[in-house]
Amino acid sequence: MAKKTGNLSAMKQRAARSAAAVAAPAGQGAAAAAAATPKKPFNIVQFAKEVRAEGRKITWTSRKETWITSVMVFIMVIIAALFFFVVDTSLSFIVSQVLKLANAG
Repeated sequence: MAKKTGNLSAMKQRAARSAAAVAAPAGQGAAAAAAATPKKPFNIVQFAKEVRAEGRKITWTSRKETWITSVMVFIMVIIAALFFFVVDTSLSFIVSQVLKLANAG
């Protein structure tokens, strides 16, 4: 029960800081909020617990999904390479023909 009270207290402090920052004139919001409440010290144990909790939320793709996605990317790269090769070759041909016409005249 004490833990919930601590969380409520921390939430009230954050709300008070936010209200102080909004009420203070522009440029003085951060200074007013910092002066109102001191910064809590860094707790490495709490940080590690939060990191582990976030790590548990990660969902990894299966080996099959990874393989299928990799093949799709490879196919798209080949299609893009062929497209740019055709466009580059055709533009090169057109420019060379235009330059031949310009030099001939």
